Amino acid sequence: MKELVAYVSGIGVKGPGFSDWPEAEAVLSHVRPYVRADTALPAPESLPSTERRRAGRVVKLALAVGLEAVRRASSDLVRLPAVFASSSGDGDNCNEICQTLASANRELSPTRFHNSVHNASAGYWSIAAGAQVASTTICAYDASFAAGLLETLVQVTIARVDTALIAYDLDYPPPLYAVRPIPAPFGVALILQPNPGSFAFARLSARIDTAAPDRLADPELEALRSSIPAARGLVLLEAIARRKPTTVCIDYLTPETLRIEVTPCA
Repeated sequence: MKELVAYVSGIGVKGPGFSDWPEAEAVLSHVRPYVRADTALPAPESLPSTERRRAGRVVKLALAVGLEAVRRASSDLVRLPAVFASSSGDGDNCNEICQTLASANRELSPTRFHNSVHNASAGYWSIAAGAQVASTTICAYDASFAAGLLETLVQVTIARVDTALIAYDLDYPPPLYAVRPIPAPFGVALILQPNPGSFAFARLSARIDTAAPDRLADPELEALRSSIPAARGLVLLEAIARRKPTTVCIDYLTPETLRIEVTPCA
């Protein structure tokens, strides 16, 4: 496989103990210790009031990290293609639908139905952005982050335009949590560019490999990485945060991994 190259110009992060990228960067570069806390999901103020009322937690998560990355990269939101990657989509909505279908009254609300599709977050994103450019939504179970990153790199390479990766996962409520124990919401977004623009701060060169995936030395961060598919990207974020040339391997489709060479931009 030919190496895929792109430049990172913006990052957004939200998860347990991470309210944004600067906070995550401080932890991952060992400036301060990691302190776990609940994931705070802000109301999606960029949505019109009607859509804002219909948006669930998964939409709030996807929009929060995506818009943070866009803001940090000063990207043109209206013209920005995006790749959405999630292993499970909207666990809250899935749980409510299952409960409704298992009850005596099986009337399903239209809002529940239209939120049930896997690309619902992409739809809300296009409304929030006022965008009509193409988006892609990917699911590859525990390999969803790497699959989304790979798709984004391919699109950047082929179309030669800035593209957003928005990866996110939501915790399932019981009883579904018993079979899909994702402990907390976590999302990460990257704005990737084909050329090193004025906001670029890291160069990524990626290819498929079979080396073992990297782990995080901090036990709490490693537990986060291994338990939430979207958090598999933490090893890449750590490499970017340390601002030193390094290579990391991220879980992909076993036995394959996604090998990424990270080089800081001067």
